[in-house]
Amino acid sequence: MDFHVSLGDRRDLTGQIYRQLRAAILDGRLRVGDALPPTRELARRLGVARNTVAVAYDRLASEGFVTSRVGAGTFVHATGPASRRAPASSPLRPRAVWDSLAPWPDWLDARPAYDFRVGLPDPRLFPYETWRRLTDREPGPADPAGHARLRAAIARHIGVSRGVRAGADDVIVTNGIQQALDLVGRALLEPGDRVAVERPGYPPARMLFRSLGLRVVGVPVDAEGLRVDALPPDVRAVYVTPSHQFPLGMTMSLARRTALLEWAGRRNAAVIEDDYDSEFRYGGRPVEPLQNLDHSGLVLYTGSFTKVLAPRVRIGYLVAPASLRAALTTARFVTDWHSPAPAQAALARFIDDGDLARHVRRMRQEYEERHGLLLAALGRDFAGLLEPVPSAAGLHVSAFTATDPGRAAERARAAGAQVHTLAEVSGDPDTRPGLALGYGAIPAARIGAGLRILHDALSLK
Repeated sequence: MDFHVSLGDRRDLTGQIYRQLRAAILDGRLRVGDALPPTRELARRLGVARNTVAVAYDRLASEGFVTSRVGAGTFVHATGPASRRAPASSPLRPRAVWDSLAPWPDWLDARPAYDFRVGLPDPRLFPYETWRRLTDREPGPADPAGHARLRAAIARHIGVSRGVRAGADDVIVTNGIQQALDLVGRALLEPGDRVAVERPGYPPARMLFRSLGLRVVGVPVDAEGLRVDALPPDVRAVYVTPSHQFPLGMTMSLARRTALLEWAGRRNAAVIEDDYDSEFRYGGRPVEPLQNLDHSGLVLYTGSFTKVLAPRVRIGYLVAPASLRAALTTARFVTDWHSPAPAQAALARFIDDGDLARHVRRMRQEYEERHGLLLAALGRDFAGLLEPVPSAAGLHVSAFTATDPGRAAERARAAGAQVHTLAEVSGDPDTRPGLALGYGAIPAARIGAGLRILHDALSLK
């Protein structure tokens, strides 16, 4: 192990080395089994005699902290508790906005028996063997805008599957939706600008805009999606999920989409289209993206492969007007340069070889079965308890309730069924009382038993 030792002066060199190594062992920075640097190598790095280091090692060995094996080296033999900490206090303070923001709730880390959490795909459906084979190849050069072959593959994929008008140069590869929103905020908007979001809506987007110093205003939704007539006139950008509104699930009507684009055209406002869950549509006519209806260059279209592939494959994309691409690419460069090159190259081949299209078809069939089972059970067994919001896409179904959803969710969770209220998933306590029931992470065979738990939780007075 390349261990850092700092010599303050030339006095008691052996003692300085001994004390720093001993402290590292006691506070857990060096653990049992860790190898210390060879005496010759450490002496060379420190500019001291080899015997100076050897004596320090011998002293540690005599006290039982390390042990030496001939031909193998010197290894940590016993440690104390990990107690090293950064300074407990500091005069530095974060900006005030961070006091009102919090990470995604810790319930995402749970492993419930009946998993109705929102936004989680089934990892068992992912073709790991195919992905591993693709990631073994040479990734190619890194580019802030993304791997050239992947950008071309994404443009073809969303052009065929969603009707998006884009070439490779129009695409910027991101680490998911959240980074795409961050890039737009950095490149297009000034601190203090107003951004409209759906209410209820997607909390991470709202939090990100606020962290950038933007003023976020919630705009109500109804059965047709975002209410364009409720948009404030001074809004500089509107963030929407028209294909599958989060968290309620309705699709924005064509009339409403047309009205939104007309409104944006009159004010030169940006429309940030999050094509949330568009891959998983189980009926009805295909929904035309706002980007395809836009003839003024006002729509920034973003999507992600996180749910299609696996949550740990953090790759998304942003399709932007030509006037913004240079600034967006530079913003990508100054934030984290580029997405992991091996994953980008693997995804490009995954798309080009037809594996993505086949995988999406298999997932859609599986999730459509779960969607149908869930809706059938709600209609059959939950009359008077839950009122499902009409939805034909995505990985969850939302339902309104006249009972206390918070108490019902607590009871269900205590019995092993992980469900959450609309207020919890939207981060808005004023959201209409209801539940969001995800079916991406729960096998079809377990849906019935999980819903029986939920039924009991809702029926208790």
